[in-house]
Amino acid sequence: MPKDVRLQRIARALIADPADGRDLEAWARWAALSSRTLSRRFVEETGFNFTAWRQRARLMRSLEMLAANVPVNSIALDLGYATASAFITLFKRSFGETPAAYRQRL
Repeated sequence: MPKDVRLQRIARALIADPADGRDLEAWARWAALSSRTLSRRFVEETGFNFTAWRQRARLMRSLEMLAANVPVNSIALDLGYATASAFITLFKRSFGETPAAYRQRL
């Protein structure tokens, strides 16, 4: 989590609603920051750019949902992915296996 209070506010909002599709500029306006400051500070404080951090937050939530036996299609849509295949592709690239294979190992 970032240390800056404004960035924490954004991070908490994204964790609470990972499907929120606002772009970096909209989040910056919401937190009363410039988009450049938001972008720069996210990297400085988390080690990830904003987009990568948001993807990781979504992936962490997906692990919880897989453990709760939520269907993969529902997970994808609930987390804001356009399609289940987009979610599966990112999941496999990040974890080296599909969500179904991960769930079987649980």
